[in-house]
Amino acid sequence: MTTSLLLTGASSGLGAGLARAYARPGATLHLSGRDVARLEAVASSCRSQGAEVFATPLDVTDGDAMADWVAESERRRPLELVIANAGISAGTHGGGESVAQVRAIFAVNVDGVVNTVMPALAPMRGRGQGRVALMSSLAGFRGFPGAPAYCASKAAVRVWGEALRGELAAEGVSVSVICPGFIRTPMTAVNRFKMPFLMEVDTAAAIIRRGLERGRDRIAFPWPLHVAARLAGCLPSALMDRLAENMPRK
Repeated sequence: MTTSLLLTGASSGLGAGLARAYARPGATLHLSGRDVARLEAVASSCRSQGAEVFATPLDVTDGDAMADWVAESERRRPLELVIANAGISAGTHGGGESVAQVRAIFAVNVDGVVNTVMPALAPMRGRGQGRVALMSSLAGFRGFPGAPAYCASKAAVRVWGEALRGELAAEGVSVSVICPGFIRTPMTAVNRFKMPFLMEVDTAAAIIRRGLERGRDRIAFPWPLHVAARLAGCLPSALMDRLAENMPRK
C-alpha cells in the first residue's frame, strides 16, 4: 500500500480524484497544480482524511522548478509512487489547430511528464524500488482529426512509458501507463458531443489506484473503448481516415 505519493495536476479533475483516493492516515501526499485556491482545497480535503499533505503551486513545463520540487519531496519521505498526471486538451472544433495550441499541448502533456518522471528516477534506481505512472489516454492509440496534438501527445507518453518499463525493470523500478476513456472533468465539460461510457472521477480514480496496487503495466478502461481504440490503431489507414471524417470535433 502506497504511503508516499507525488502527483501532478492535483488541483482538479482526475488529479484531485487520485489525491483523494490515496489520502488516509499514514500517507504522505506531495501535490502540485497551477490553481492555488483549488489545489489548497484538494489538500485540505486530503488532510481531513488523515493524510500528511504538501501542496505546491507549480507549472509542469518549468523543468528546473519541477526538479527542485521532486528532490524536496524525496528528501521529506522517499517516494514510492510518482504519477505524472497533469495535462491539457484542445481540438479543432471551429477551426484548425494553431501553432500556439499545438506547442502548449506538447509542452504540458509531453514535456511536463518528462519533467516529472526524470528527476524521480535517480533516487528510485538508487533504492532499487519505486513505481512511476504516466497518464496517457485511449486517444493515444490512433490519431483523430478532432484533436491531432492531443492524440499525438498521449501516444508519445504511452510509447515512452512502455519503452521505459523495459529499460528500468532490471533496476527494480516499475512503470505503469494509464489510458482512460472519457471522464467527467472540467477538461471534458467543453465537449459538445456525446461521450460514450462517460465515467465519474472517483470511479476512474478507484480503477487506477486498484490497477497500480496490483502492479499492472497498462491500466486502460473502460474495456469496450479500449478494444475499440486498439482496433482503430490496427485498421488500414485509408479505412480509418474515412471513418474518422464523420467523427465529432473536440
